[in-house]
Amino acid sequence: MPIVIDENAIEDILGPPMYESETSERLSQPGVAIGLAWTPMGGEILYVEASKVEDRSDGKLTLTGQLGDVMKESANLAFNWVRAHAKKLDLQRELMERCGLHVHFPAGAISKDGPSAGVTIVTVIVSLFAERCVRSDTAMTGEVTLRGLVLPVGGIKEKVLGAHRAGLTRVILPSRNQKDLHDVPDNIKSAMSFIFVRQLEEVLQAAFEGGFPHLSATESAINEAAPSKL
Repeated sequence: MPIVIDENAIEDILGPPMYESETSERLSQPGVAIGLAWTPMGGEILYVEASKVEDRSDGKLTLTGQLGDVMKESANLAFNWVRAHAKKLDLQRELMERCGLHVHFPAGAISKDGPSAGVTIVTVIVSLFAERCVRSDTAMTGEVTLRGLVLPVGGIKEKVLGAHRAGLTRVILPSRNQKDLHDVPDNIKSAMSFIFVRQLEEVLQAAFEGGFPHLSATESAINEAAPSKL
């Protein structure tokens, strides 16, 4: 008699699902964005949360989540970039300088480091002070510079697979990482859209519904493949 393996049998053999989607719930309010991380076990999504600290008048940035020095530097750079471009983004710079900012990376028992969360930190800060939600179908990765350039990062294949496994359909990537999608299986690429960016302005246009009208056309040119044919 042939052995039939159905969904119930697979769960009995492999155990319950390791990943449960909670993306829509967590991104239902401003101040939350999804980054992507590489781990020895593969890629995974990384939530980043931000909140204002109203009783603090020094504009201090507080970081929690067991972060390494490189990630702390990325967060400080991101905060300074957003403050410098507050007017262009229609944000209240006075409020940003008056109240403190707390940025948290959940899963605090796990050490985190590296520069690739830079674009996510910028996005979550803008989301908080603009009081706008980030798109719940979108994850992102990329290093940033003080001039607002988006630099390439590693682990693209694993990160894209992690985003797909989490049920996300859009990924914002540095333009110089476009070549790395050749390593991603075709069935995964055909199910997802990839937005390739060179500047932080492009990241923000892609991360929010409707983008930011105050950004000029040259700053907001986005190269989007939907779905990717790479």
